[in-house]
Amino acid sequence: MLLGLETSCDETSAALVADGSRILSSVVASQADLHARWGGVVPEAASRKHVERVLPVITEALESAGATHEDIHGIAVTNRPGLVGALVVGVAAAKALAYAWRKPVFGVHHVVGHVYASMLAEPDLTFPFVCLVVSGGHTELILAES
Repeated sequence: MLLGLETSCDETSAALVADGSRILSSVVASQADLHARWGGVVPEAASRKHVERVLPVITEALESAGATHEDIHGIAVTNRPGLVGALVVGVAAAKALAYAWRKPVFGVHHVVGHVYASMLAEPDLTFPFVCLVVSGGHTELILAES
């Protein structure tokens, strides 16, 4: 089982995935209401909110899956691209838990994560394929070859 963490912008997310594709839990804490008053994401405010929410979101994901840290084989965390302060919160949480739980950490490129998520949604998808990623400032048309 893998714990995945995502904090690249304004959502704090944690998910537990088994066997590479079976999603056991997925918890997302949105900051949309916080940033709405400014008309867009304020990086410092986003980072501070991640600090408040990252551990409760991870705890909820574990509880929702009926899992403990002993069931986890590794931690995947978004490490680029994104808001630097927001990324630091997620990476620091992943590294701290990995150290405490003696688990490996795997850095994940945010956009590449979107591409591979296509394969979760479409299990019969095989390489090569074309993928449109629309994610904030990272909108790309990608030819995935491997």
